[in-house]
Amino acid sequence: MTTPSLRAHHSRGDYRIGIDTGGTFTDVVVGNASGILSVGKALTTRKRISEGILEGLGVAAAPLGVDAGALLRQTSVFIYGSTRATNAILEGKIAKTALLVTLGFPDILVRREGGKTNPWDYTLDYPEPYIPRHLTFEVQGRISSEGTALTPFDEAGATAVMHRLSALRVEAVAVCFLWSIANPEHELAAARVIERELPGIPYTLSHQVNPIVREYRRASSAAIDASLKPLMQQHLREMESDLRAAGLAGELLPAISLGGVMHIDGVIERPIHMVRSGPSLAPILGQVTGFAEVGATEVIVCDTGGTSFDVSLVRDGRPVFGRDTWLGARYVGHLTGLSSVDARSIGSGGGSIARVDSGGLLCVGPESAGAEPGPACYGRGGRHATVTDAALLLGYLDPGYFNGGRMQLDASASTAAVGRIAAQLGKSAEDAAAGILTVASEHMVAAIKEITINEGVDPRDSLLLAGGGAAGLNIVPIARELGCARVLLPRMAGALSACGAQYTDIVTEFGVSQVTASTVFDYAAVNRVLGGLQASVQDFMRSLRARGIQRFRADYFVEARYRYQVWELEVPLPGARIDTPAELDHIVKAFHAAHEAIFAVSEADQEIEFIQWKGRATGELDRPPLTPLTPLPAPATLAPAPEQRGKAYFEATGTIDIPRFRGAVLTPGMQVHGPALIVEPTTTIVLYPGSVATVTPFNNYMVQV
Repeated sequence: MTTPSLRAHHSRGDYRIGIDTGGTFTDVVVGNASGILSVGKALTTRKRISEGILEGLGVAAAPLGVDAGALLRQTSVFIYGSTRATNAILEGKIAKTALLVTLGFPDILVRREGGKTNPWDYTLDYPEPYIPRHLTFEVQGRISSEGTALTPFDEAGATAVMHRLSALRVEAVAVCFLWSIANPEHELAAARVIERELPGIPYTLSHQVNPIVREYRRASSAAIDASLKPLMQQHLREMESDLRAAGLAGELLPAISLGGVMHIDGVIERPIHMVRSGPSLAPILGQVTGFAEVGATEVIVCDTGGTSFDVSLVRDGRPVFGRDTWLGARYVGHLTGLSSVDARSIGSGGGSIARVDSGGLLCVGPESAGAEPGPACYGRGGRHATVTDAALLLGYLDPGYFNGGRMQLDASASTAAVGRIAAQLGKSAEDAAAGILTVASEHMVAAIKEITINEGVDPRDSLLLAGGGAAGLNIVPIARELGCARVLLPRMAGALSACGAQYTDIVTEFGVSQVTASTVFDYAAVNRVLGGLQASVQDFMRSLRARGIQRFRADYFVEARYRYQVWELEVPLPGARIDTPAELDHIVKAFHAAHEAIFAVSEADQEIEFIQWKGRATGELDRPPLTPLTPLPAPATLAPAPEQRGKAYFEATGTIDIPRFRGAVLTPGMQVHGPALIVEPTTTIVLYPGSVATVTPFNNYMVQV
């Protein structure tokens, strides 16, 4: 199918749509050259994702005076972020995948790498490999680290393996041979055998998806990518077909873990790039909005959805990237091995289920009620008490105006569900509900501390930016626990990641392994590698220029470590060449500074090993403007009279009467003093006693906690 050009148009109807499909809700944000125009929210439909998307589009289209079809026909860029790939891995709903390895190395995924969060905890079972050992097959053939063929590839043996895979009804194949990054001829030979013997079965070659030195990470990348291909290829093609049939005329760009977007054909070829694509969008909005509001270059971004809580960082004005992207718990989950926005997720959100364990302790999450059946108050058959049920019982939600009034919440169902927890604890329903929110908040505080304090960042020095449908329920006590003085909640905080999609660009990354050291730096080899990366970046830019993109950015990095260390740090390079000792010294000093910032120690006399060289190409898309409202607001004034009042319970006050304000009546300069509720169509902000919210010139909420 020929896709339309991405050339910029500036007519009122030239829309840009951002989508984020989570485990519970699908968020839709519509913008154009005038700014962000509308937001919609609908329950995620897992069996046919387009149904929830189209419902959300209808909600977002209504204020614009068009229907979903007309909106799609006038859309030039449609950006799709999703948790589908991540959830498939965490839930074990991946394809039946086989792994081909070099003879003598069958346990790469079994032995893994890394350690334990608590080395003295002997209660944890050793984690299972991503691909079962009985689906791992050895193939004869050996490449040396210099790239020479020590043992020829055994095509007859590989053919016999294919016959076994056919009998086992394998649905995908991953290939990871030793030193394929030095010479890929054996992996390419295996690909030819797969295509001949297993026609139509998708496969992934490790040297193509992640050409790095570390064997486990390369094997893990190949295994994850191959296992996702049957699911994600069908999912993306089905969604594209449905959206085209509904009227989409523009280009469909799935979001990727780098915090940007990629052409749909590229993601279909490498679906691993969609792992954690949804959470990668939120820090993009944090970067743009935090700087526009208060000039913040250090931002903690929290995104609380129905199923998960995601936290990420903006440091020195840019989202933080990482390579240790774990799916599941650190060391016992699975590692993608690819660069991505460093977003940490825990199973704590509005739909997280509360229970009392065998020891009588209150637990919240990681299990979630999702969208089907959802929390008890949704009235869709759910019986478990969730964070949303607790918030409703405490008076933190308006049951008649949930999701802009499109969902009516059943307060009696929440009372019954939380009441069962209260009976087990021997507490009142209010105390049990407050306890549920407190436990969920502690999980979130711990996740924030892991990505800040554990990485050398003091949260007190950062702006806390919160979003997601459930963020406003407990962000004030979270900020107080962290010592953050203020929290920024964007007006459209209920769709944080979908809103971040409005400010993304087309991004891709190229990488090559070339090991050298600071004491014996191989200038010729490194410049040869960087030259190849620069050529790849320029080819990518030329392909985008043919599609109408005119603004580009190229960034180059190296992953380095002190000799004998295990983990590398990513250090930016000043350009695509290193020619002089002075240029090398600049990179060495940057590494020491990065090590000092993260680990609070550096060794100026220690030798540095440079492992992986990377080029990141960015094609900049047009985006909605982010400008303050005019005329500028007058000095802060109190808000108008509240639309209604209601009962709410706070641990500090007990049950009291508080005002409820609709966000639509609050304009820049107005203030709301807690305790109070600010009710937006897609989220509710709970102002706890002592907190104050001010509407900013950009029409967002700045909460002093």
